[in-house]
Amino acid sequence: MRIGITGQAGFVGTHLYNTLGLEKRFERVPFEDSYFEDESKLRSFVKQCDVIVHLAAVNRDPNPIVIYNTNLNLVKQLISAMESEGVTPHVLFSSSTQEERDNLYGKSKKEGRELLENWAKRTGATFSGLVVPNVYGPFSRPNYNTFIATFAHQLVNKEKPVIQVDGYIKLIYVGSLCNFIISQIITATKGTVNRIDVPYDFEKKVSDILSLFVNFKDLYADKGIIPNLKDIDEVNLFNTFRSYLNYSTHFPVKLVKNSDPRGVFVETIKLGIGGQVSFSTTVPGVTRGNHFHTRKIERFTVIRGKAKIQLRKIGCSEVINLYLDGNEPSYVDMPVWYTHNITNIGEEELYTQFWINEWYNPDDGDTYFEEV
Repeated sequence: MRIGITGQAGFVGTHLYNTLGLEKRFERVPFEDSYFEDESKLRSFVKQCDVIVHLAAVNRDPNPIVIYNTNLNLVKQLISAMESEGVTPHVLFSSSTQEERDNLYGKSKKEGRELLENWAKRTGATFSGLVVPNVYGPFSRPNYNTFIATFAHQLVNKEKPVIQVDGYIKLIYVGSLCNFIISQIITATKGTVNRIDVPYDFEKKVSDILSLFVNFKDLYADKGIIPNLKDIDEVNLFNTFRSYLNYSTHFPVKLVKNSDPRGVFVETIKLGIGGQVSFSTTVPGVTRGNHFHTRKIERFTVIRGKAKIQLRKIGCSEVINLYLDGNEPSYVDMPVWYTHNITNIGEEELYTQFWINEWYNPDDGDTYFEEV
């Protein structure tokens, strides 16, 4: 199944593109924003796709009419390209719960969805108009995508967040949204035209989320303590929060080494949750890892020997190199969607302690292999 994503480079687009890449049954058709400026490239793109997920849109602009016109024009260009090529892929359109609000962004989303519905009815194509609640997750843009990204970015940069309007917000984690989109792709009945309200994960007050993030900042960012995370929603919020840390400067975090005539004692981790702790030795020159996780929280603590830990965000080329020495015990926490490894760069055996927030399940390991 060949799937293309307009807005591939955006927040949701990047997550969806990477999530599709976890399964071999999907072939991803690359898309660049510049295709909307070149009719021949846009027509070539739509011709290759069995499925198109239309995410490309403008969310913010000083002039609301620019948002309205741009978003409608993107839909019209997509329809024109499909009609010119005579193709009818299954189109999934990302609308918003702001459809019912009195603003030009919501109006552009509603009218864009209706344009695609009419196209699908005319041509017999399959169409899914997804009305999406507020989306959050790692790597979203502060001051653009969501207040959650803004709060996290401000707190880790020692700024003080300000709540503009408090109230309950319905939220969906970007991973949940990607899984929902994929389920709609798989189960769609050919020729159907549907408006679908995407279910939200949870509803929470803006002030409650800020309080949770302040706790994450105090316990985790400042003290290295893994906070008590009572459910998967708080795990997702925690993974979102820590994605805004500058990993090249925040890590490795050195631990306190207590020495006396008996030897050395070091506290390696303080937990508000459970999980699994393991231990490994690695001979000189050997590398372990080269995999990534999409949900797991993981800590590597070097307690003896010398190590290099490498991190690379999936879809990017920049590699972060971090150096640890057991003479000064320290740790690095692995961010989600970063492939990582650890290499013994010393002349003696490397001793490493690993902690992860869930027991290993071979049927759902959340471990995907990719070279750093």
